[in-house]
Amino acid sequence: MIKDTTVVEITKGVTLQTERTRSMQSNSRNLAICAVGIFVCYFYYGILQETITKGQYGEEKFTYTLALVFVQCIINALFSRGVLVFTNPGHDATSTSLYAICSITYLGAMLASNHSLQHVTYPTQVLAKSAKPIPVMILGVLVARKRYPLAKYFFVLMIVIGVAMFMYKDKKPAKAMEGHTIGFGEVLLLVSLTLDGLTGASQDRMRSDYQTKPHNMMMNVNLWSILWLAISLIISGEGLEFLGFAQRHPVVLLYMLSFSVASALGQNFIFMTVTSFGPLTCSIVTTTRKFFTILGSVLIFGNPMLSRQWLGTILVFIGLGLDSRYGKEKKNK
Repeated sequence: MIKDTTVVEITKGVTLQTERTRSMQSNSRNLAICAVGIFVCYFYYGILQETITKGQYGEEKFTYTLALVFVQCIINALFSRGVLVFTNPGHDATSTSLYAICSITYLGAMLASNHSLQHVTYPTQVLAKSAKPIPVMILGVLVARKRYPLAKYFFVLMIVIGVAMFMYKDKKPAKAMEGHTIGFGEVLLLVSLTLDGLTGASQDRMRSDYQTKPHNMMMNVNLWSILWLAISLIISGEGLEFLGFAQRHPVVLLYMLSFSVASALGQNFIFMTVTSFGPLTCSIVTTTRKFFTILGSVLIFGNPMLSRQWLGTILVFIGLGLDSRYGKEKKNK
């Protein structure tokens, strides 16, 4: 009888071990798919974003940021709606006002980030947007009264120093400085980062208070954003101006559609990574892809980078990597 029990226990142990091994292999495969999806989608997204905003269209330049984000939000909403139809996650009880508030910060962050490309290079934008731990920490301490380990402050300091090294402008003759003395592009990036932090706070509340599903969040936030953008396009007159521009340069519509599809697919892979493997793994994957995005922009578009800027880039990504691994917030007792 004892021998039979021992055999059963050993068999169960072997079965459990086999199931764990299969589960780990399946998780590794799924993570690889998500990582490749994020890399490919956002690499293509970055190239198209710079192609649209920095490209020459005869004697004209693309300055229609509202229209670009409007198309992007429409594709994001359609994509997430399609996923919801197929998955049917159930009733969404999230507050409508919370979606509306989140859409304003989400939209503001995107507009500020996209408009900054008219004043700074794409590598500068990507590196600045990589510094999300900074607004997250500041808003966490001031608003949510969170506590962070000492190491996190050190890692964030590394990121700040790296960003400063990258964005510092060497002194130039007065004539060359006339066109860019205030650093408006950098101000827009700072605004975008702050709004990113506020968006994250809203999304955290959705998850904790309403257990909002990822694609419900994606669809509703983008729907509200479409409403705000439609109003802005009509009031500002940019809508009619963009239609005229698109008639003169129809190729921009193809660029915008491809850009928006890449955005929707990229967001989908990010949501899959967060829900399946957690935000830590997702941040490591997205941080790594940012480095290759910068390299791609430098190699493809020839954006020059000084040795100091390369050093700043390396410092930022080391700080981000260490923060993702060791910078977890302390739990309140």
